Amino acid sequence: MNTAKHLPYEGIRVVEFTHMVMGPTCGMVLADLGAEVIKVEPIGHGHEGDNTRKLLGSGAGFYPLFNRNKKSLALDLKTPEGKEAVLRLIATADIVSENFKPGTMKKLGLDYETLKKINPRLIYVTLKGFLPGPYDHRTALDEVVQMMGGLAYMTGRRGDPLRAGTSVNDIMGGMFGAIGAMAALAQRAQTGEGQEVQSALFENNVFLVAQHMMQYQVTGKPAAPMPERISAWGVYDVFVVKDGEQIFLAVVSDTSWKIFCDVFNYQDLFDDPRLANNNQRVLARDWLIPLLRERLKDFSAQYLSDVFEKNALPYAPITAPHDLLEDPHLKATGGLAPLELNDGRTVNTVLLPLSLNQERLKVRQSAPHLGEHNESLLSSLGYSAEEIQKLSHPVD
Repeated sequence: MNTAKHLPYEGIRVVEFTHMVMGPTCGMVLADLGAEVIKVEPIGHGHEGDNTRKLLGSGAGFYPLFNRNKKSLALDLKTPEGKEAVLRLIATADIVSENFKPGTMKKLGLDYETLKKINPRLIYVTLKGFLPGPYDHRTALDEVVQMMGGLAYMTGRRGDPLRAGTSVNDIMGGMFGAIGAMAALAQRAQTGEGQEVQSALFENNVFLVAQHMMQYQVTGKPAAPMPERISAWGVYDVFVVKDGEQIFLAVVSDTSWKIFCDVFNYQDLFDDPRLANNNQRVLARDWLIPLLRERLKDFSAQYLSDVFEKNALPYAPITAPHDLLEDPHLKATGGLAPLELNDGRTVNTVLLPLSLNQERLKVRQSAPHLGEHNESLLSSLGYSAEEIQKLSHPVD
């Protein structure tokens, strides 16, 4: 009996024309779930692969993180030979995905209307700034849609809009593209036909702030930015404690309030009729929180963590992203996995935040070198060794 475990999308071939974060995230999700994802990268005419490979600063992690478990096929699509090779590949594909500027794929003759004639079963995922409409001509970035879509307003203080501290729309927009592709695969199993799937940064951002839009309609009052919001809980704050350390502490129920007061011997607070239930404590925050800040300031963050954990009270250290590389829970549960960079160094990457049959989805291959799979892929499409050499090293 064959006991080998198969991933859900084994046997599905994805050809992606993507860069930066949104498009590669879509492919990474499908690749982690077992799909064969082939990243087509440009060469010739001044191109040396996906420009994301060369980013510095905040973009330095994009390529290795979002392109794992993929193959790289490097071609010059501006030559008839390169174009023919990629069309042969697409004829074998289940999914094509792209996140270039509107019109780019049409200029290359790789838009959905053209490709579906070659492959009617093809699912075509386009990942853009906006869904078709009045804004779709604009150039969108994660920060652009956070500003125009209410997220920066909600994150910063009033009059000081602040983008979220990660590429939330790019990553989630890519995820919704993958979800759309999954739905299209399920529908194709019934109809035999492919379709176009569209996902967009702006619409994703609006989905993220939908709770605040609904709050306004339900209450008639605009949602206040997060730093100004009226907390739903009496104690739900960051506290500065011994040696200037910070810790987030929460007491969110009446039962928890009793435990908190008992543990710290705050009988006076527990007996105060102004603090009898959570809603009263919310109304008393103006004087209660400064009082608690004063009482808790001489405890160490470690002591408070130990007490809150022992008594099942919510707490959290204030952690920088790089500190998570040593997080004991992530290390113990296999949430981090080794990945080899193109320069040969080994680092740790973060796996998808889900498990199947209580197992995390592994890194089967690190982000590929440019053109790493040209020979195997092109030979499988019927090209000779000499033809592969020419396609892989175009003359400008």
